[in-house]
Amino acid sequence: MTLRLFVMLWLALASLTANALFKSGPVDPEQAYRFSARALDAQTIEARWDIQPKYFLYRHKISFAAEPATIKLGEPAIPRGEEKDDEFFGRVEALRGELIVRIPVTAGTGTFVLKAHSQGCWDGGVCYPPITQEATITLATTTGAVPPAPTSSPAAASGTSSAPTGDETSRITALLQGSGFWIAVLSFFGFGLLLSFTPCVFPMIPILSGIIVNHGHAVTTARAFTLSLAYVLGMAATYAAIGVAAGFSGTLLSAALQNVWVLGTFALVFVALAFSMFGFYELQLPGTLQSKLSDTANKQGGSLAAIALMGALSALIVGPCVAAPLAGALLYIAQTRDAILGGAALFAMGMGMGAPLLLVGVFSRSLLPKTGPWMRAVNRFFGVLLLATALWLVSPVLPTWVTMLGWAALLIVPAIYLHAVDPLPPQAGGWQRFWKGIGVAMLLAGAALLVGLLGGSRDPLQPLTFLRGGSAAVSPAPTFEKVKTVTELDARLAAAQKPVLLDFYADWCVSCKEMEKFTFADPNVAAKMREFTLLKADVTANNDADKALLKRFGLFGPPGIIFFDQRGQEIAPLRVVGYMPADAFLATLDKALQ
Repeated sequence: MTLRLFVMLWLALASLTANALFKSGPVDPEQAYRFSARALDAQTIEARWDIQPKYFLYRHKISFAAEPATIKLGEPAIPRGEEKDDEFFGRVEALRGELIVRIPVTAGTGTFVLKAHSQGCWDGGVCYPPITQEATITLATTTGAVPPAPTSSPAAASGTSSAPTGDETSRITALLQGSGFWIAVLSFFGFGLLLSFTPCVFPMIPILSGIIVNHGHAVTTARAFTLSLAYVLGMAATYAAIGVAAGFSGTLLSAALQNVWVLGTFALVFVALAFSMFGFYELQLPGTLQSKLSDTANKQGGSLAAIALMGALSALIVGPCVAAPLAGALLYIAQTRDAILGGAALFAMGMGMGAPLLLVGVFSRSLLPKTGPWMRAVNRFFGVLLLATALWLVSPVLPTWVTMLGWAALLIVPAIYLHAVDPLPPQAGGWQRFWKGIGVAMLLAGAALLVGLLGGSRDPLQPLTFLRGGSAAVSPAPTFEKVKTVTELDARLAAAQKPVLLDFYADWCVSCKEMEKFTFADPNVAAKMREFTLLKADVTANNDADKALLKRFGLFGPPGIIFFDQRGQEIAPLRVVGYMPADAFLATLDKALQ
């Protein structure tokens, strides 16, 4: 019965989504095909269309002309599109998403008007007449190297920019734009499955297991699945609702959650729960409220509603774990207003994150033995996990030495309880020896962190590097100049004598710290970055000036890296959103310098 209800809910969602996708009707062609153009150098023009979802342009209908006629244009390099059989034109190529066309200039200089001729259709069954869009272009009087033209590639075939961006958020946004509805939804379900193994999800396991166990020994497998499904649906529905709302309001959920006060509050909650697991005290509600909740739990509908509410609150707790998929979906929603696809993708991501929790809920009663002394060990294990989660949450806003000290304590203290320093009796069994071995390994790892901390190391992954005779400090990254307002940024761009790299940063941004520690500090990357004017927009405070800077570039939050040429024009295809490893970032820097 429960499985049938679940399938019916999914079919209803699919039906509503399919109807909503074509409900609004076609939009004005200027909105469906947003056109812009600029001069890359004295010999190359870049024309760009931002094609809205469910719309496409015919490749063979794209052409260009210049006024005055003294400007001569060469053959445009138009990316390949997806092939389709058209009722009127036969076998054609349809271009979707972001379309970038490079146009060579064979003669002429100065300012002129570029006229772009095109024709396209809406998937809902409406085709537009040919349209002409214009842009004013100013060519430089000196020639330079011509950037490579777009080539045929999978990205180009789907109508996206042929320049590789390399960052996770951009790829996720492109996935929503370039693929079908169900492909995008299934992909986000896969993202959710991967995210379910992040540290933030660990606290949900004892919470959901406790819900099932507290329903008594008589709870059936079907009932356990129903309770777990209510919890997961509450979490997934919250992601969908908050994601769409955040996209329309132009704010980022992870930015609202990942600040010092919110992270600190969540961490204190986890610490309080952990100490309860260790037996220092017992967390329980007042007797009157317990009685009321017990009566509610006996009613199936009320119990499910309460559990769904707990799942909804859990979605807020795990918000910091989903930066890249959430940012990609929100970026797509904000740009296209396609809240149906964005919301469905986030709902699927929440269901993917909850899929392992369904297994936990179903088997928590049937696989676990009866309560007994072994429960103390389980409680302590979950207590350590909760403390580790608390430390992981606040590590971005703590000094490195405090974080290292915390990890050392979390390794050494449990190792003592695992009898790492106690002799085993001669008749000790295999499991006793196994857990002692685990304890010894944890004790050594914790001791290494303490020794490295005292020796001056600030790298938890390599705490003993100072013993090799070199400096334990990470290779210093280049120095950034801070900009605080849009006006200040424009002034620095106007005065720049070389390409500009603008880095969006915040103290609560985990990926920002990773970029500084693993990417910017790489010797090859650091050397290449010195060929740029380096600017940093610190948006930690999230005040009006910070929001204006983010809005200027359509960003929801850090990390984000924007490249500009010497004229202060953004090199849009090279934008980086999210963490990027050193090798990939070095290749991006090379492209920005060409």
